[in-house]
Amino acid sequence: MSVIERQDELEAFFHDAGKPREQWRVGTEYEKVGIERDTAKALSYSGPRGVRVILEGLVSDYGWEPQEEGGFVIGLMRGNHAITLEPGGQIELSGEPCDDIHCSNAEFSQHIRELIDVAGRFDVVFLGLGIQPFSRVDEIEWLPKRRYRIMGPYMAKVGTLGQRMMKQTATVQANIDFGDEADAMAKLRTAMGLAPVIGAAFANSPISDGKPNGFKSYRGHIWTHTDPDRCGLLEFCFSPDAGFHHYVEYALDVPMYLIARDGHYVDMTGIPFRRFLEQGHQGHYATMEDWQLHLTTLFPEVRLKHYMEFRSADSQAPELMPALPALIKGIFYDADCLQAAWDLVKGWSFDERMTAYHGSHRDGLAARFRRYSLGDLAKEMVDIAWEGLTRQRSLNRRGEDETIHLKPLRDLLHQGLCPADVILSKWRGEFRQDLRALIEDSSYKLR
Repeated sequence: MSVIERQDELEAFFHDAGKPREQWRVGTEYEKVGIERDTAKALSYSGPRGVRVILEGLVSDYGWEPQEEGGFVIGLMRGNHAITLEPGGQIELSGEPCDDIHCSNAEFSQHIRELIDVAGRFDVVFLGLGIQPFSRVDEIEWLPKRRYRIMGPYMAKVGTLGQRMMKQTATVQANIDFGDEADAMAKLRTAMGLAPVIGAAFANSPISDGKPNGFKSYRGHIWTHTDPDRCGLLEFCFSPDAGFHHYVEYALDVPMYLIARDGHYVDMTGIPFRRFLEQGHQGHYATMEDWQLHLTTLFPEVRLKHYMEFRSADSQAPELMPALPALIKGIFYDADCLQAAWDLVKGWSFDERMTAYHGSHRDGLAARFRRYSLGDLAKEMVDIAWEGLTRQRSLNRRGEDETIHLKPLRDLLHQGLCPADVILSKWRGEFRQDLRALIEDSSYKLR
């Protein structure tokens, strides 16, 4: 490992990530909460029908390669795909970078077929929700992963809901490329500006601990009480002069979690990366590997690494999972659409952005901004993405473009609804406040 000698090496890390337009791809990460069907309890890692036996079934039946830590299977690999586990046993598929959303949808559909096949043998189901609906945080087993032994206690020190975030929540994320610094910052400011609108459109976590929690996206709200140093909206992104230097300065001042040395983690909690870079710690000195690891522990609504991650959406039902990467590709891979999306949100003050951000969590599309609702803006945002996908004209074998993956979201928004609105309406109506009815309705099923 090479020790970092100059701070400008950190900025060069982002410059080196730029790609020509023809190499831009879209990656998607799909997290899912699982439960025991008969008890409605969150899956444990261990036990006769826990996450571990499901992973072992995927290995034996579908050719996945196990990834172990301390004798525990904590992930799987197959080609360019990875299955990883979140701290509460949420199962995540990290898809390969795809040329189009047809590819993303195909990989996700295959993953769900395999997962349902294996999980069904143990009477386990996965839910199209952004949060565990029944099990409380102290009832969910920690994943036996060494880094979480460091992160978990630290979360409890710096925020009130960090362990809920780790153990209860699930998201869908879209990852995109950028050309150069100017392109990256234009995308970053637009993405950060759209974060409340995206969060409202995909709000899908209104029920937790067995009852309505008062939020459309409780997952989004939880992030606002996780760690103020590393979460939320980044104000500097909205400056017309913002560049990689500003993101580096932000990241340098965020306290670290850990570094890896000789196959072991070293606890670095509370130490800003800047201090580690300048002074070292207990005989260790900052390397580029440490920097890359540190960047993965920052949790703003949009995260910059060698690519850009969109982190504002709750996990969804299967038919809505591909809508997020479709939305992002339509807007951010067409210059005119990127500008049109920025025009939707460019006139806001940062205080207004924060008001919309918090409002999106509690009220979803009904949250108001000036004379508009976030629902009004969400419909415009989706229409911009629709135009972008139409222009890009990536067709499947049936001659359909990528708007087919955006259509379920567009139809929902034009009814004035987000997923949480549908859930709460059913909860008060046909579900009769019966958690089992919610589970049956939201369980992933073979299509």
